[in-house]
Amino acid sequence: MQIGLWIFGTGEAFFIAAGLGVSPWTVLAQGVSLQTNWSVGVSTFVVSVAVLLLWWPLRERPGLGTLSNAVVIAIAIDVMTPVLSGFESDWIRPVWVLIGVALIGLGSGLYLTANLGPGPRDGLMTGIQRRSGKPIGWVRAGIEILVLVAGWFLGGSVGVGTVVFALGVGHSVAVFLSLMRVFSRQPVR
Repeated sequence: MQIGLWIFGTGEAFFIAAGLGVSPWTVLAQGVSLQTNWSVGVSTFVVSVAVLLLWWPLRERPGLGTLSNAVVIAIAIDVMTPVLSGFESDWIRPVWVLIGVALIGLGSGLYLTANLGPGPRDGLMTGIQRRSGKPIGWVRAGIEILVLVAGWFLGGSVGVGTVVFALGVGHSVAVFLSLMRVFSRQPVR
């Protein structure tokens, strides 16, 4: 699980380093970072804690995976972004975005199959869905749009990378979840 979370955070760092736009939640974290002078990783952690506070009225219960998600992804972003930054080549930046999508899919596959509790954002989504009765897709889309707009107003980076994330991450997660299922099957005896 921890490896999956680290890989997920590294995928986010690839988006940040590419400078072409980031995922909606990282747009929000960047915006918070710009307003507070905190790093993007610290801002990500603070946003995660704020989201967890929203769980209270939704009666969601955190697990070990929930808390690990908030901490490990934030640290990975702060450690890996400087390592990946500084590549000014116009051809490498789109490659970074594609690698970011793949790593977020891989990290999600590893993390989700551990079944140790939803991440802060996922718990918010399922809690709102359960309370409202609205379709999960609509709830997730509404949250993502709200977070994206708030982050953009705070100065977060929206661009082609944000669009690639929106169109590609679901497919990436699906592919890696399928692979996790294939590789986790026990041999028949």
